[in-house]
Amino acid sequence: MTTAEILKKVRRIEIKTKGLSNHIFAGEYHSTFKGRGMSFSEVREYTPGDDVKFIDWNVTARFSAPFVKVFEEERELILMLMVDISGSGLFGTQKQAKRDLIAEMGAVLAFSATTNNDKVGVIFFSNKIEKYVPPKKGKGHILHIIRELIALEPDPSKPVPVSKSVKSGHEGVTEHTDVGLALEFLNNVMKKRSIAFLLSDFVSNPYEQALQLAARKHDLIGIHIYDKYDKEMPPAGLVQVMDAESGQMFWLDTNDKGVKLQYAKAYDERNKYCIHSFRKSGASLLHVRTDEDYVKVLQSYFKGR
Repeated sequence: MTTAEILKKVRRIEIKTKGLSNHIFAGEYHSTFKGRGMSFSEVREYTPGDDVKFIDWNVTARFSAPFVKVFEEERELILMLMVDISGSGLFGTQKQAKRDLIAEMGAVLAFSATTNNDKVGVIFFSNKIEKYVPPKKGKGHILHIIRELIALEPDPSKPVPVSKSVKSGHEGVTEHTDVGLALEFLNNVMKKRSIAFLLSDFVSNPYEQALQLAARKHDLIGIHIYDKYDKEMPPAGLVQVMDAESGQMFWLDTNDKGVKLQYAKAYDERNKYCIHSFRKSGASLLHVRTDEDYVKVLQSYFKGR
């Protein structure tokens, strides 16, 4: 993708997602994710109906009239986007590829956060941490994030670390996406509690242990992005295919019943593991298919909280 194409796509996503965040999600995001508490703002004269426990007796004595303390919510929060940019995200047979949907949803969440004056940061990952964008405010920062959401690709020259989840009895699968590594990285770089959205298709090494630790520290929400044909193999006959995660090439008979059953079983096992892991950790989990309206899914989640 050329620079001009990237900038054009950034602008298109900015217009669409900023509109959604301003008119649909801003208020719901604000009411869903509360601030750290209440802080003192000012004093004003007492009016009937005010709670007497908030009377400021020093000011009252000075002016010989009752005054009360006024508090406001400490609104500023940190939104962390954890974005899977591994090869399997390039798959998509319906409305769009999984990676494109992840980019658009990430942009909507980022604009919703910045509308509420919250900081936004991003952890891009595959089978390793690809890039970390520290939390900041401002439109320029959000546009930088959107550009990375669109254009950033995995770096094959980077060394591949192994998450603790994989080390504990699951060696030999490090060619796949490592959600656990991304969650460990989140815990290491974010000392304060954050709102963390994890956007992935969860074609990953095991991550249950890391998920439990992250969910204790952060308000964690997983968004499982999947395509219709992640669940069922399309009948295309004998085809040569490539594993998007490992890069291995092999021939596959998509009309073979045994192959189709094995394909469906693999998806079902991943999905069950994902649901079980999030439920056990206490974190939230949303499911969005590439041809579905993600706006309705996010709205339903915000209202449900």
